[in-house]
Amino acid sequence: MVQDTAFSNKKTLNLRGDLVSLDTQKVMGIVNLTPDSFFESSRASVGTIVLKRAEKMLENGALFLDLGGYSSRPGAHDVSVDEELRRVIEHIKNIRKELPELYISIDTFRAKVAKEALDNGADIINDISAGDLDNEMFELLRRTNAPYIAMHMRGTPQNMKEKTDYDDVTLEVHRRLKNKHSKLRSLGVKDVMLDPGFGFAKTAEQSYKLLKNLKFIKTIGTPLLVGISRKSMIYKSLNLGPEDALNGTSVLNTIALHNGADILRVHDVKEAAESIKLFNLTFS
Repeated sequence: MVQDTAFSNKKTLNLRGDLVSLDTQKVMGIVNLTPDSFFESSRASVGTIVLKRAEKMLENGALFLDLGGYSSRPGAHDVSVDEELRRVIEHIKNIRKELPELYISIDTFRAKVAKEALDNGADIINDISAGDLDNEMFELLRRTNAPYIAMHMRGTPQNMKEKTDYDDVTLEVHRRLKNKHSKLRSLGVKDVMLDPGFGFAKTAEQSYKLLKNLKFIKTIGTPLLVGISRKSMIYKSLNLGPEDALNGTSVLNTIALHNGADILRVHDVKEAAESIKLFNLTFS
């Protein structure tokens, strides 16, 4: 069994041969290549629009760009592998060609989509299921040693709202992610990031408990990604819609930074970059 201490406090990622430091926290911009993601303004599909959005995110401070062709919002409709590929591959090619400074993450739980994305210029696999929804994902990682984001979720996007019965959500998430991290290390995957999965098979109350206890998840010893941007835990708590949840997102992102987040996955890159700058001016 690989010990968590082997890479405790890991603060670098090897991406395309570049050693990327996480001594200062980084921003991952979200581009949803789907017609049904929960935040309408994050949706895009036309090549020129996607590229312009990616350019703007780079200009505003994003280092990573997360592209997804399968909506993972609660109750989202399933789509075929071919449709998911159709939505993402050309955009990955275009962004790799036009914006080589950006590191591209493919948001998918399907090994076939992940492999095609890697072959066409993606750098990171962002898997909401941490390998649970496709038995081939970890074999792909063993073969490619691709940088990987493992997120905690129960069930599927279609049924996860029914799977929120935890004795202790923090202990469960820690245990599950720790086991996934150990398995990935045993397969030789060197660059692993963990995501607690706010809102994925978790009530708002459970998500806030996780945020409060994020430092405990951080003890696993690998970079931590937090994705709470405009989620229902924010806008429903404030009796708003996702379009009005930017201020709440900035507040919770700042709390996440204080509790150990290394990467903020967001719709609003400029505001997240500003939160990181002000946080570090205060606490560094």
